Amino acid sequence: MTIATHRTTLANGLRVVAVEMPHLHSAEIAVYLRVGGRHDRREKAGLAHFLEHMLFRGTAEHPSNLQLEAAFEAIGGCVNAATDAETTCYYSRVHPDHVAEGVRLLSVMLLSPTFHGIEVEKKIVTEEALEDINEEGAEINPDNLASSLLWPGHSLGMPTIGYLDTIAGFSEADLREQMARYYVPANAVVVAAGRIAAPEIFAAAERAFGPWRGPLPPEQLPVADGQDAPRTVFVKDADSQVDLQIAFRGFPRLDPRMVPARLIRRVLAGGGCSRLHLNLRERLGIVYSVDAQLAAYDETGCFSVDLSTAPENLTVAVEEVLRETGRLAREGVDEEELRRVKEGYFFDLAYSRDSTFEMQVRYGWGELMGLVKGVDEDRTEAAAVDGAMLRATARELFSPRRLNLVAVGPLKGSVRKELEGIIRRYEAAY
Repeated sequence: MTIATHRTTLANGLRVVAVEMPHLHSAEIAVYLRVGGRHDRREKAGLAHFLEHMLFRGTAEHPSNLQLEAAFEAIGGCVNAATDAETTCYYSRVHPDHVAEGVRLLSVMLLSPTFHGIEVEKKIVTEEALEDINEEGAEINPDNLASSLLWPGHSLGMPTIGYLDTIAGFSEADLREQMARYYVPANAVVVAAGRIAAPEIFAAAERAFGPWRGPLPPEQLPVADGQDAPRTVFVKDADSQVDLQIAFRGFPRLDPRMVPARLIRRVLAGGGCSRLHLNLRERLGIVYSVDAQLAAYDETGCFSVDLSTAPENLTVAVEEVLRETGRLAREGVDEEELRRVKEGYFFDLAYSRDSTFEMQVRYGWGELMGLVKGVDEDRTEAAAVDGAMLRATARELFSPRRLNLVAVGPLKGSVRKELEGIIRRYEAAY
């Protein structure tokens, strides 16, 4: 059956999106806010994430997190949330017969938090933050370390969770100021997807969020495109393996090169037939798995390759990853490999039509970020990518001047010099 999408804007500026999927037996609801780690100042790093946590600790209607969770469970739900660099999302699957109540419960969370239990939540978030720090107090999360290389001196380079000192210093006044600045209708999108009817969703949103008021959110600090040479960071840590991330500074969210970049990710690490999987795991046997991630923000982005390997295999792993990125930049892909990668992408797009979660992300997050595209539009854009487009994108993306390398683990004394030599050879051959 056809998926139908509908959109309206309430008088207060809140956008509401309904994705009708009448053939399904569930629904997904969410509220997206355009605020994340990049909106935190250094002295308040982690505040966006901490506020997300605090909204689960109770509301005027549900004084405890247990009562709030029980209210969602009573309608077939399990409320969850996530904060990333640019957005915060509160979401839950609910039974289609109770979508209106689910929307109301989300509004209760966002509009009437009590902020009880701040000190307890600080302990919880501190435990979460400690997972990224070793016994010497050094940062060991490759994502955080790579971000600090990619965007030094900018909030995008800070960990979204914050630092131990900033977490310890959060107050109720900080939380209320954050809400007043960013938790405003013009900065939010409500979305529902599944067996729903758009008029009912719009009416439910009006009842629940209609009284919400607030000014326009503040402007965010842009990122300067300043990288002109490779950067590296090495952290010695007691472990049996080395965690490696090779991150290339990527493209902004609306850059047309993002379309071939998605296919490049699949060429390198998109499954059992991908180049890095075949080389590093099946041919050399030096990794259990290898992944590639693609992130895009308003004015910048990142393409990263992640793997873990024994210390004695680290230089080989780096050589192989850069050999493949360099080969893509020089040679691109042949028609058969490109056809296979596209087909895999098309299958995943087709499968997404059965997921209420993926549809609410596509149309809810997409509405928030100015990137609303249907499945057919994504398919058409990817189908138009040819070998020349993919090679040209790889040539720009994998330039040595965009390269950032992070290695964390039991590093040998000479390994830094060896890896920097590999990078210099990569530069010379590019």
